[in-house]
Amino acid sequence: RTQAEMAHTCRGTINLSTAHIDTEDSCNIVLSNGGRTYHLKANSEVERQRWVTALELAKAKAIRMRNNQSDDSGDEEPASQSDKSELHGPLKTLSSKLEDLSTCNELIAKHGAALQRSLSELENLRLPADSGEKIKAVNERATLFRITSNAMINACRDFLDLAESHSRKWQRLLQHEREQRIRLEETIEQLAKQHNSLERACRGAPGLASGTTSISSTAKAGSVQSAKGEASDEDEETEYFDAMEDAPAFITVTADPKHHRRSGSNLSGASEGHPEDWNLEDSVFESSNQSSYNESTGKDLLPRKRRRTRIPDKPNYSLNLWSIMKNCIGKELSKIPMPVNFNEPLSMLQRLTEDLEYHELLDKAVKCESSTEQMCFVAAFSVSSYSTTVHRTAKPFNPLLGETYELDRLEELGFRSLCEQVSHHPPAAAHHVYSRRGWTLWQEITIASKFRGKYLSIMPLGAIHLEFHSSGNHYVWRKVTSTVHNIIVGKLWIDQSGEIEIVNHKSKDKCQLKFTPYSYFSRDVPRKVTGVVSDADGKAHYVMSGTWDEKMECSKILHSSHGSTSTEGKQKTVYQTLSPKVLWRKYPLPENAENMYFFSELALTLNEPEERVAPTDSRLRPDQRLMESGRWDEANVEKQRLEEKQRAVRRRREAEAVEALEEGKDYEGYIPLWFERKVDAVTGELICVYKGGYWEAKDKQDWSMCPDIF
Repeated sequence: RTQAEMAHTCRGTINLSTAHIDTEDSCNIVLSNGGRTYHLKANSEVERQRWVTALELAKAKAIRMRNNQSDDSGDEEPASQSDKSELHGPLKTLSSKLEDLSTCNELIAKHGAALQRSLSELENLRLPADSGEKIKAVNERATLFRITSNAMINACRDFLDLAESHSRKWQRLLQHEREQRIRLEETIEQLAKQHNSLERACRGAPGLASGTTSISSTAKAGSVQSAKGEASDEDEETEYFDAMEDAPAFITVTADPKHHRRSGSNLSGASEGHPEDWNLEDSVFESSNQSSYNESTGKDLLPRKRRRTRIPDKPNYSLNLWSIMKNCIGKELSKIPMPVNFNEPLSMLQRLTEDLEYHELLDKAVKCESSTEQMCFVAAFSVSSYSTTVHRTAKPFNPLLGETYELDRLEELGFRSLCEQVSHHPPAAAHHVYSRRGWTLWQEITIASKFRGKYLSIMPLGAIHLEFHSSGNHYVWRKVTSTVHNIIVGKLWIDQSGEIEIVNHKSKDKCQLKFTPYSYFSRDVPRKVTGVVSDADGKAHYVMSGTWDEKMECSKILHSSHGSTSTEGKQKTVYQTLSPKVLWRKYPLPENAENMYFFSELALTLNEPEERVAPTDSRLRPDQRLMESGRWDEANVEKQRLEEKQRAVRRRREAEAVEALEEGKDYEGYIPLWFERKVDAVTGELICVYKGGYWEAKDKQDWSMCPDIF
């Protein structure tokens, strides 16, 4: 045992490294260590000798281990190839000696066996009594000799194994130190090259100016920030980013922002963008996303209606697994009701509508004259939809077939939204949003999930379409995979991972966003998102960076250059950018949000009762309303009733399909009420799009076509 293990041994344990081993007579052994003594008795002298030999070997091993532990702190690791060869030399010598000892052991065993056979033959002869006792004693001595020689060989073999294991350990440590040294040398060399090139660029920039403006001799020279992240007292205006296809390490240099604005066409020799395009006073990028839309543009919009700011606190109900299991006995798996304990009082249609919480990003994107600048706002909007999921581990209610949800904020915020559950198996929801500020968004999302033991992967399938009315820019992207961890044991937490490719199908601009999955061993910021906006020719214009639960920033690219080649054979691209602008920042959660399912301000209003909505609206769903009120037992009963009612409708529809088939007629199945299926001209996919009629029916309050689902 090691010293660390000896501190946690059982009561009555003796440390062999400091123990005394004595023999009292032919069969007794005495073990003593300080104030503790054990007396052991063997059946015979031969067995006693075996025990003594084994204990002595164990004692020697314990002493060696103790000495090795005390010497490890002062030993130095081998640092050269000569040290490695010096290790192999003694090992080869030890191996050859061990082979010699093994040969001797075989000879001893062979001759010892022959000697014992001879002694056994002598015992069978008729000899005087004294002679028989002497022969017996000689036989025992021969047996002891053979045991001792075997123990010696085993000890030699153990020694060689120990030497080999330590040799492998030393070799691994040596190789690790060499690799660390090589990586450090490569990093220092790369930083030195980049630093030199940046200094040349900073020195050469004044000479590339138009000449009408002289640069002050006190212009700040570029300097690389220290690896420790120490703050520089110079203005930070220029940054360098590694391209997405390789390590996401960022290198930042400082420069005078006034110089960039004065120099006109500076960096024209190698620049891919002009600093004057980054208008710090008038650009759309400068408008704060924290201000309300009414304050910035909404003269034609009415003041916001006062909405509720809280809901009843979540009850502290313990989940009784037996109460769930006993209701499942004798039932089909598809008929097992899941209690509302796993839910939050919102439906999936309302969660889909919650993506519009930061709609002002699209309102700002309408003002952009450049399609690449507009792409930055669209990318920030696509990331903002995940900000509400960081604490929301509860499951939304599965919508019933034909269930709808409207969010009419046309007079307050300039948009109106409509969702409908268009399929139940597989579950699919269609969504359409119109904004009088100049954009339309539509999508059909199908949820696919896979349970993988410790976590649940949720994969939204389907494309999201966004079109701006004035420019005709049509953007398409898809959602990333959401993963719910610790499904069985532990605290639930959610992560987003994967890539989003946003494509402008008119200008062919692209934005590739990468959601970095969480890793315990990673040094990156958790929930990190990075990306690059490029035009149809593949030229990069903006760098996107941030986190999906906090904020997204955008940096205009001035210059790009190829850096060193990575260990994977990919060449890095270094982007020189202006200082980043914050496009989106998450709103703080309301007070007491932890007791209100971590709902945001918008989420608190989504299930607020409203008049004049369709009878199929999620606000009128009784089980969801009961759960929000804290009456969970009643909500479970009501939820089971609604699900059974939906199954009865499905069975009737299946019977109608069979009847139509027998009569040779076509049966269309369920037809969505407000949406229709069409082949999308951009993606070529079959998608449900809004066919109109809902808002007209609401104005007339004519809901006669709506099914009775509640």
